[in-house]
Amino acid sequence: MLQIQSFVFNFASENTYILYNENKNAWLIDPGNMNEQETQLIDDFITTNELKVQKILLTHAHIDHVLGLQWAFDKFKTPVTLHQEDQEVLDMLQMSGMRFGLPINPVNVDIEYIKEGDELELDGEKFKIYHVPGHSPGSVVYHNNEQKLMISGDVLFEGSIGRTDLYKGNYDQLIEGIKTKLFILDDETQVFSGHGNPTSIGFEKQYNPFLK
Repeated sequence: MLQIQSFVFNFASENTYILYNENKNAWLIDPGNMNEQETQLIDDFITTNELKVQKILLTHAHIDHVLGLQWAFDKFKTPVTLHQEDQEVLDMLQMSGMRFGLPINPVNVDIEYIKEGDELELDGEKFKIYHVPGHSPGSVVYHNNEQKLMISGDVLFEGSIGRTDLYKGNYDQLIEGIKTKLFILDDETQVFSGHGNPTSIGFEKQYNPFLK
């Protein structure tokens, strides 16, 4: 049985997730920890629960989702999964940091590119990759059909959608992707977003004002 632990980090109240199972194997998703206190929270949870982080997953590479990426890579020595279309977003991290007054070094990590239709496995639990651009060019959603859950990043929120006024954002593309790829999934599917509370596909189909 998969379990999810969430942390709310940094100036953007970003959701960082640890997904883990009874074997204590884990994935760290969108490490947004930006200071020593936030980093300690993740470290303590992983240590206390004796978790073994096997992958670092990114839903996309905007600054608030990758502030702890270098720490995570150095700590766990495991590749980072990313859609190739967001590599340029990651490469702009220093410039993004300057806009927020944050001195950030370029990241130096090993990256494994993922694409639409790929599958990742955590001890037999399969996660299908959906490429849903519009918030960023390489935004992806990780979906597990067995337990009906997805990590949606900034694609879909409770009652909202990701911003489309950022670099290479596209409103029509984002709406189309959500409707054709995510809204065809089971209504009971839990949605763990990059910001805010968890929601469900059924709730968003009925109440999300952007997707009527």
